[in-house]
Amino acid sequence: MKVREIAVLEQRLGHTFGRSELLQQALMHSSAARELDTQQTASSDLKTSDSKTGDNEQLEFLGDAVLAMVTSEELFKRFPLFSEGELSKLRAHLVSERHLIRVAQQFELGDYLQLGRGEEKSGGRTKTALLVDALEAVLAAVYLDGGMESARRLILSSIVLPELERMNPERGGMPVMDFKSALQETLQASGRPQPSYVLVKEAGPEHNKTFTVEARLLGPRSSNALEFVGRAEGSTKKKAEQEAARQLLEYLQTPAGAKAGPARKQPN
Repeated sequence: MKVREIAVLEQRLGHTFGRSELLQQALMHSSAARELDTQQTASSDLKTSDSKTGDNEQLEFLGDAVLAMVTSEELFKRFPLFSEGELSKLRAHLVSERHLIRVAQQFELGDYLQLGRGEEKSGGRTKTALLVDALEAVLAAVYLDGGMESARRLILSSIVLPELERMNPERGGMPVMDFKSALQETLQASGRPQPSYVLVKEAGPEHNKTFTVEARLLGPRSSNALEFVGRAEGSTKKKAEQEAARQLLEYLQTPAGAKAGPARKQPN
């Protein structure tokens, strides 16, 4: 990245790096790192396994742990009367892929990702899994560069506190975590048929696949007519199914969801 690009991202993060190479590595996808290694190996006989280009996978691992720690500590202090189950449910939501993707998009991390040509062509800059991994890697980079207080400040200001304010859990605003079960219960209560979950696309290498799933809802008056289709992408089929089920739940909460109609597909 250019110096100006780094400065813009640092401003968004609220942290100026003393070791800018940490931020560079946090945004280096493995596909780009392997391409750089291949190019350098082809041009030099001195390239060894000890000098491989660093990608963001190890930073992602560390960032995930730092995020969980800071989030757990804040919830523990903020909600002393909550049960362990309630705290776990809140934490699971705050560190979930569906919440973190919104934060990654607010930081516009997709614009800064270093991708290999294959990932670039396949739309890697907008892939949920890549963006969330990059966000966790950036959190680790901030932690390594500025210490726990810098990481805590970023995590609380961008990930935890805005979402807690929006949810207001002290007044019962607890997140729904299992959307498939919630959808099943909602449809059973109204006597409507259960949805079908269909895997419509599978892409990427074995170690980094992306799954696209449709949750198809039938109309209440016809077992053959589609009323609404939720479509979602995830790093696992389970995650994609959960997001597609969430879309159906949102649809059922609209006026149109109370009655049958023509099939509607949730846009990507």
